[in-house]
Amino acid sequence: MTTHKPIGPVDATKVPRYAGLGTFARLPHIDRVPDYDIAIVGVPFDGGSSFRPGARFGPAAVREASRLLRPGYHPELDVEPVYEAQVVDAGDIACTPYDITRAVREIEEQARPLISEDKRLIAIGGDHTIALPMLRALNQVHGPVALLHFDAHLDTWDTYFDQPVTHGTIFRRAFEEGLLVEDKSMHVGIRGPVYDREDFLRDHEFGFQIIRCSDLDVIGVPAAIRRVKERLGDTPVYVSIDIDVLDPSYAPGTGTPEMGGLHSRELLTLLRGLNGINIVGADVVEVAPAYDHADITALAAATLVFDLLGLMVNRSNGATIRGADALEAAVV
Repeated sequence: MTTHKPIGPVDATKVPRYAGLGTFARLPHIDRVPDYDIAIVGVPFDGGSSFRPGARFGPAAVREASRLLRPGYHPELDVEPVYEAQVVDAGDIACTPYDITRAVREIEEQARPLISEDKRLIAIGGDHTIALPMLRALNQVHGPVALLHFDAHLDTWDTYFDQPVTHGTIFRRAFEEGLLVEDKSMHVGIRGPVYDREDFLRDHEFGFQIIRCSDLDVIGVPAAIRRVKERLGDTPVYVSIDIDVLDPSYAPGTGTPEMGGLHSRELLTLLRGLNGINIVGADVVEVAPAYDHADITALAAATLVFDLLGLMVNRSNGATIRGADALEAAVV
C-alpha cells in the first residue's frame, strides 16, 4: 500500500455528484497523486464484436454512471476502499479501431506500465477482446493466473471468420499461450445455445469448470460461492465480468444479450461472497450504451467496479476467503 494518505474522490456534500470532471467515481486522475495502489483504466475498443457494436463507448458511460456511487464506505464488505488505498483513474488506453492485432498489442503495451507486484489494474471495456492483452500484461508480473469468468458465453471458441482474436475466442488463446493456471479457472453464468455439443467438451479440455445459470436454480448461491472458493484457493486471480452475465432485464445495453441470466442481486452476492480471494487484476466489459435504458447497464457495471475495488483492498488488508458460510448463517 502507498505510504501517503490517500487522496479520495470529490466530496459530494460540497460539489454535487453531477458536477465536475467525469473520472470514475470522481477519483483523482493518475497524474494528481505521487503513487497509487489500484488504477482504473478505460479501454474503448470494440473491434472484436460479433453482433451489436458500441462497447467502445462503454468506459465513458460507466464513468458517467459512477457519479451516482457513494464510494466512501462499502457496508457489505466493511471497507472504505477509496480511503484505505490510493485509487486513481488512469484515463483511456488509446488503440486503433481498425486492426485487432495491432490494437491488442497497443492495449498490452499501455496496460503493462500500470501493473506491478503492488499495483493492481481494473479495466473498463470495450468488448471482451481486451481481456487477452490484459492477461498478457498481467502475466509479465505475476505469471499464470486463475481466471474467474462471469459471462453468458464460454468465449473459448477457435475463430470467427478466420480471425483468431475476437471477443468470443480470447480465453482459448489465453489457455494456448499458457496465461492461465492449469485446472483453476471457472466460468459462472453460462447459458443459452452453443454451436454444437462439442463446445463444452473442448472447454473442459482447456481446464475450465462451469456453473451455469440453471445450476444456481438447483444448488443456490451459497453452494456456488463455495465451489468457486474451493476451485481458486489462494491462487492469483484475474476476474473478468462480461455485463451480459446479467439477464437483459437488468443489463439491456450489451452486444450479445441472452435470456435467463443472473439477477443483479445474485451477481453482487456471488462476488461479495468471495471476499478474500487474491484478485490481481480485473475487467468489466461489453457495456454498449446505445442499447441501454436509463443507464441501468452502465450503473450495474460501475457498481461491479466498486465491488472489485472493495475486494482488492480487503485482500491487501489481510482479509481471508470467506462468504458462503457467513451467507448461510445469515439465512438461517
